[in-house]
Amino acid sequence: MFVKFGKTKKWFTASWLKNSDVKMIDQRLLPFEFKVITLKNHKETAFAIKDMAIRGAGSIGAAAAFACAQAVLECKNERGWEEKVSASFETIAKTRPTARDLFYAIERLRKKIFGKNLQEAKVLAIKEAIMIGKEYEQNGKLIGRHGLKLIKEGSRILTHCNAGWLALHDWGSALAPLYFAKREGRKFFVFVDETRPRLQGAKLTSWELLNEGIKHKIIVDNAAGFFMQQGKIDLCIVGADRIAANGDFANKIGTYEKAIAAKENGIPFYVAAPKSTFDLECKNGRKIEIEERADEEVLFVNGFDSTHRKIRVAPFEAKATNPAFDITPAKYLSGIITERGIIKPKKSYIKKVLMVENRSCA
Repeated sequence: MFVKFGKTKKWFTASWLKNSDVKMIDQRLLPFEFKVITLKNHKETAFAIKDMAIRGAGSIGAAAAFACAQAVLECKNERGWEEKVSASFETIAKTRPTARDLFYAIERLRKKIFGKNLQEAKVLAIKEAIMIGKEYEQNGKLIGRHGLKLIKEGSRILTHCNAGWLALHDWGSALAPLYFAKREGRKFFVFVDETRPRLQGAKLTSWELLNEGIKHKIIVDNAAGFFMQQGKIDLCIVGADRIAANGDFANKIGTYEKAIAAKENGIPFYVAAPKSTFDLECKNGRKIEIEERADEEVLFVNGFDSTHRKIRVAPFEAKATNPAFDITPAKYLSGIITERGIIKPKKSYIKKVLMVENRSCA
């Protein structure tokens, strides 16, 4: 997507591979500073994923693929290279346990390169990683086209967290239909949940929508139900980090309660995600591992400050618990927007759209 920051406007994806380096937009600094960081090896890229310099299901998948390619490129000797790479892949796999796309990318690289000689593996790893990134770009575009039919003239849409082009390499998932609707000239309005504790909605979704010239307002997470009761929301679209075989899905903490409120108020609620986010071996949402992040994300906030310092907002003695995701049961869903169309949140429809062999639940 084209990004305007200051007086410059340039095309970027969330991350890309240049020689043996991974380049990525540091999302931790947005919206106040736009910076592209350079990651020299797979450990640096893995840490960037863990520390959320890059985040969002598809962007995590693409970055993981690039990290895997780096791990292969770091090997110098033919002897024992597969064992070394396996250990590196394990390091990458431990960064974000809920994100299905992370494991999807690792599995694809593993299948592509193992059993080859080292030099061939290096070439194949680079090609496969780049291909995965390009597929995310294309899938986001297709999700946008299929979801466009949901955006009517005058629609008032609620979204939660960030599922735009920062989160799906390019175009995005939940925001992709909005970007297509904007290009079609449709007029609509977006309510942007702030998304505590890391404020991805306030910081990232709002920044993306401003770049696109889309009218919106940021609301506190607890205000969504109020606006639904007032009849001011017509549609909800969110992203997903993992979708189980029955349509239950994991997304940013707070999604579940938005889905309940939408159901209570008769508002359609859709999730948008590529097929790489589905996990057929996870029978239902109870099987999805939920990432627990540091309590400092809850106890501190940061904002516009040249030092990017954190400010404590809770008592010094207070502690917190910080699940990064929750599970929304399929019964609250109106449908799932995929690159192959909008499907019902049922196992039979999910299997049909995937048309792939079962994958293991990480």
